[in-house]
Amino acid sequence: MSSFRNAISRRAYKERAQPHLRKKFGLLEKHKDYVVRAQAFHKKEEALQKLKEKAAFRNPDEFYFKMIKTRTVDGVHRPESQANKYSPEELMLMKTQDMGYVLQKVQSEKKKIEKLTAMLHSLDNQPTNRHVYYAEDREEAREIQAQSSRGGNLPSLDDVPNHIKRKTSASYRELETRKNRVNDLEKLYMDMALQKELQKRGRKRKLREDEIACPTSKPVYKWRAERKR
Repeated sequence: MSSFRNAISRRAYKERAQPHLRKKFGLLEKHKDYVVRAQAFHKKEEALQKLKEKAAFRNPDEFYFKMIKTRTVDGVHRPESQANKYSPEELMLMKTQDMGYVLQKVQSEKKKIEKLTAMLHSLDNQPTNRHVYYAEDREEAREIQAQSSRGGNLPSLDDVPNHIKRKTSASYRELETRKNRVNDLEKLYMDMALQKELQKRGRKRKLREDEIACPTSKPVYKWRAERKR
């Protein structure tokens, strides 16, 4: 019986639109719009109720370290500055670990570059090794020339299939990208090594341009000589 009742077509339920005289009030709220608005309202209401319960049943003797490590600015909790969180020894250790990671990446990239260089071969360049033949007369020279022309020469770049050309070009692009990456990592390693040396003890100063024997774009520092025991 229920299946027969569902087989009968019914008129689709439609909600009325905003009357013409009330167009100035905007769109008429439908039931689905009311459901969304009601759910959002009740969600906020429940959150406020939970906060009120926490405030009512809180323990006046409870203590958190953030109570003394934060302060309220315009009603917003602001934590203390973490600038001096680590000691100089801990910062030096972290610098060393970072330098070790960068050096490891440099060595890894160099190994990949060596592997790519050994695997790739240039199809554009013809072999440079050439045999020199000596003939006693012109007839022998023509015969040697004919034999060398009939000999198997290496295929030119036009004879190579397109998919091999694409793979070769992609490999050369990868090789160039890895070389640039190695250069960037080496520069980063040198900068980190300089920053680590500057954090060490000892009086030092930055040299002026006229004091540098070999001018360079990077800063040069000079440490004051200290007597070692």
